[in-house]
Amino acid sequence: MTRRSIGFIGTGRIAQALISGLVRDPESIIYGYDKDPEALQRVSDLYGVRIAASIPDLARDASIVVISVKPYQVAEVLAELKPALGAGHLLVSVAAGISTGFISANAHEGARVIRVMPNTPAFVGQGMTALCKGSHATGDDLTLAEGIFSAIGRTAIVEESGMDGATAVSGSGPAYMFRIIDSIAEGGAACGLDRQTAQLLAAQTMLGAASMVLSGRKSPEELVREVTTPGGTTEAGLKEMDRHELRAALIDTVKAAAARSRELMK
Repeated sequence: MTRRSIGFIGTGRIAQALISGLVRDPESIIYGYDKDPEALQRVSDLYGVRIAASIPDLARDASIVVISVKPYQVAEVLAELKPALGAGHLLVSVAAGISTGFISANAHEGARVIRVMPNTPAFVGQGMTALCKGSHATGDDLTLAEGIFSAIGRTAIVEESGMDGATAVSGSGPAYMFRIIDSIAEGGAACGLDRQTAQLLAAQTMLGAASMVLSGRKSPEELVREVTTPGGTTEAGLKEMDRHELRAALIDTVKAAAARSRELMK
């Protein structure tokens, strides 16, 4: 095994997003296993992933094992994986709501675990991944995982107590942003724009606004004030947002997603 041999258990959308970034790294050897052989073959054909015949076979080839399955499937995967694990393995879980403690308790003694929450903009290299480390993982393990997920966008280190919040904000967040873009575009169409142009205007505006926030020079509220002229069009729109209590609705949206993330562990 090598330091950069990475095996994916489960090759769904998030796994494929990460793989699409990692295949550009010549130091990474990527293996995959999926209970659906046809799906695995498609991923292999698309990205050149080496096919593992079983979960234990994957663990024998890969020193970094990425558990990329649905939360309810994690225990079953760990039962198959456990006999093939050793001190040289680093386990990386992308399963929402599953704690590092649960994974450690169901893997080998002293298992080194990193929990991550990526998101789907990883497909275009603009992902946001939150990471935290389990009790047996080292700072070097966290640095290694951060480097891997940097291949698909930005990363942020959080405490595990903050992972449900990260899941709600960035893991589920793209769906909220898509809904907002679609709604603003629909408003533009209602005001006489063709739908395609309205969607372009809305999406690029969100991208540009996000870039201004990420520059770190000003807070979102400062930026709102700068673009809002008293008595102008922006103020009229913001008043309508306030009338519909959009801010409160979005806060409650994040809270609901975080609560669901916590429930997944029960």
